[in-house]
Amino acid sequence: MSLPETPRIHIFTLLLLLQEKLSHTSAVVLLGPRQVGKTTLARTVADGWPGGAVYLDLERPADRLRLEDADSYLRAQQGKLVILDEIHRAPGVFEVLRGIIDDNRRAGQRNGQFLLLGSTSLDLMRQSSETLAGRIAYMEIGPIDTGEASGAGIADATLWLRGGFPDSLLATDDRRSLDWRRDFIRSYLERDVPMFAPRLPAETIGRLWTMLAHQQGSVLTQTRLASALDVANPTVNRYIDLLVDLQLLRRLRPWSGNVGKRLVKTPKVYVRDSGIVHALLSLETTDDVLGHPVCGASFEGHCIDNLIAAAGPHRMPYYYRTQAGAELDLLFEQGGRIEMAIEVKRSSSPSPAKGFAIACDDLGITQRFVVYPGTERFALRHGADAIGLQELTGLLRACGFVGTLACTHLRAGR
Repeated sequence: MSLPETPRIHIFTLLLLLQEKLSHTSAVVLLGPRQVGKTTLARTVADGWPGGAVYLDLERPADRLRLEDADSYLRAQQGKLVILDEIHRAPGVFEVLRGIIDDNRRAGQRNGQFLLLGSTSLDLMRQSSETLAGRIAYMEIGPIDTGEASGAGIADATLWLRGGFPDSLLATDDRRSLDWRRDFIRSYLERDVPMFAPRLPAETIGRLWTMLAHQQGSVLTQTRLASALDVANPTVNRYIDLLVDLQLLRRLRPWSGNVGKRLVKTPKVYVRDSGIVHALLSLETTDDVLGHPVCGASFEGHCIDNLIAAAGPHRMPYYYRTQAGAELDLLFEQGGRIEMAIEVKRSSSPSPAKGFAIACDDLGITQRFVVYPGTERFALRHGADAIGLQELTGLLRACGFVGTLACTHLRAGR
């Protein structure tokens, strides 16, 4: 298979979004895990910035030295876009940025001045929002998704096997792709865990990461994990918090509205990138994955991560499960109203379970989809449609969930 050489397939779309944010916001924080393309995007913006740009990689001692007198240095860059990569290395700079931004606003400048790049999510957002409230916007970059891969001629099956990190997806063969992902995992455990959580044992977190890959998409059983790791329950929670903060895990919360049912109220946990799941379990080829018990759960996680990204930040994702067995793999809610129910089946002839129909009826959901590995859309029982992942993510992005999901794209004939 011939793969494209570009490190980021749809960088043009991301570039337009980032430029739009910078056009009306003083500072933008670009969030995403390592090796996902943040620096490439930032340098692309810098190349075309009208007043010029300054790029500092704060992992380089020489660049950190420039910020020893951060106020003087940054004020001297007036009119330029200042890009600060690995901003967590200089948390004290947020207070300096606030003063500069406020002074610039008083002088009438309110658009892009600073672009901050970070590999953590919750902690960085907390630091920046506390100091730069009202002065900052956020943009999150995830791995390459199914629409991007398809646009480059890469099958979703390849994306599922290798995951969406560009260097893994675009490797010349499966062995090199797996080697890259193993190095990626090792780098996080040897470098990022000690950096962001110096008191947490990287080896134990690595064991937990692998255990969660084996249990992909399972309801979190904290007590069992704590027993296997020989640590206390709260300790497991801190480990998981760290992996979530590094955007390597996803906690999918249970929907907990009042429907008169006994609901499961514990989150599910997913390793966010399917290629990382397979690397943690030493699964190199598609045949290896298909022969492993994680196969169905891995495909489910792959679909859920793509669908949540396509739904955008204004819809809240949940799963739904009752003690009696009614279950939805994924639903979206906005303004207290549920708009869509999704089940994932890795089968060429999918069929929604009875529990799916009961759950949809419980919640009054009419938009019902079963995502499967095929491309044809067709009707199923219980009022559901079978639909391919690429088509559903494309429809979600196209209609943007405007108003309700009474979108002509979603209701189009099969």
